[in-house]
Amino acid sequence: MYSSSNTLVPERLKSARERLNLSKAEAARKIGLTSASYVRYEAGDRSPSVQVLMTIAEKLGTSAAYLCGETNDVSPDVISISKNNEPLLFELINDAQSADDTTLQRLLSYYHQLTKND
Repeated sequence: MYSSSNTLVPERLKSARERLNLSKAEAARKIGLTSASYVRYEAGDRSPSVQVLMTIAEKLGTSAAYLCGETNDVSPDVISISKNNEPLLFELINDAQSADDTTLQRLLSYYHQLTKND
């Protein structure tokens, strides 16, 4: 996980943004930053706080570890699901959090069966 001694690698931030085909202004809006702040992070002129770095990683679909150069794996390590935007998925995840291991294994098995034909 991200430690305070690590710093954002600007090239990784740019790569994550470009992977989503976002302009700098679009990325800033998606993250909830001003364009000027985002540009400073991508240029390496400023380093975000840990909290901002985690938000950037989540909104750009990657991990803080990737943005800091700790890993080459671009996949996210956190996914947020909004009850307003994804009510069915939210309900499923919410219920799964309190399920026992047997139930979770059955759900995962069903999921794999459903997606096998895709």
